[in-house]
Amino acid sequence: MTSGPGGRRRGGQHAARYGFGIVGCGVISASHADAVAALAALGRARLVAVTDTDPSRAAAVARERGCAAEPGLAALVSRDDIDVVCVCVPSGLHAEVGTEAAKAGKHLVIEKPMDVALAAADRLIEAARGAGVQLTVISQHRFDPGPAELRRLLDHDALGQLVLGEAATKWHRTQAYYDSAAWRGTWALDGGSLLNQGIHYADLLRWCMGPVTEVTATFATRAHSVETEDIALAMLRFASGALGTIVTTTAAFPGSAQRLEITGTEGTVVIEDGRITRRALAAPEPGGTGPGGAAPGGAGTASRDPAASAHAVQIADLLAAIDEGRQPSVTGQDGRAALELACAVYESAREERTVTLSPAAG
Repeated sequence: MTSGPGGRRRGGQHAARYGFGIVGCGVISASHADAVAALAALGRARLVAVTDTDPSRAAAVARERGCAAEPGLAALVSRDDIDVVCVCVPSGLHAEVGTEAAKAGKHLVIEKPMDVALAAADRLIEAARGAGVQLTVISQHRFDPGPAELRRLLDHDALGQLVLGEAATKWHRTQAYYDSAAWRGTWALDGGSLLNQGIHYADLLRWCMGPVTEVTATFATRAHSVETEDIALAMLRFASGALGTIVTTTAAFPGSAQRLEITGTEGTVVIEDGRITRRALAAPEPGGTGPGGAAPGGAGTASRDPAASAHAVQIADLLAAIDEGRQPSVTGQDGRAALELACAVYESAREERTVTLSPAAG
């Protein structure tokens, strides 16, 4: 057995209980607090403290959640009863906050995207490695029933040779959404429709199709007064030779389901908002359903609400990784790869050229 950052014993016959701190009490922090509460019910976690640059907001969350409110990041990461820190600050501060928490010996849950700059992501990865702590970047939709089942099919080559992958995020955000916080819609702290809203399904596309080697993209700002784009289009070439597209926008009224379509020589799978809505396979798939047939329930996986539980599933995987001395299912390098793809889209759009990525990194 080993000791965790908080001095409690890890391993053994009983699963450990981990103390959590949340940095940043904005909208997304509720998903992290809910995930910790779900794990608390299983005896795996406890929300110890929160902090925010607005003390009144931290105090309100602390009252609601029954935990402490710390006056700042340094005070929160100095607590011996906190083992894991959830970083829920604006995206451009993720690496800065995460690095300080890692240096204090805390395991890290970084909200998406990993940061807005690759150099910052690299500093965070190195800080976690140097401190010997685990790091996961939120890509909770990998744990949704549809993508998890699609990954199983791909692992069994059920779709044959992959030829085309398409990811679309067509959402509606009002100007009031962007005006609600000064950092929203800025290049320094947020990114646009791709890096903020579309990054999840861009990550799923790469996870299914493999590394990207070429990106040709364009973007525009059509419906909002912001620095960043509210429409992005990208054409991709994967290391396998397959092609792909990414479409993102926050200007599509009233908005539609996030969509992923993966096509191969032996089948096609379509996912909308975490659920498989179409599966057409030429041959009997693993598990015994017939050619082109859908498994019971449409997705072939246990029914659950992905929006309510996916953060908890990913954070539970991080805790299991700590217990077992392995890497989490979504690593810092995974978060970096998704960020690199988004940065390549932006670079291609700004410079009006095709951007080439290394297969090992893309």
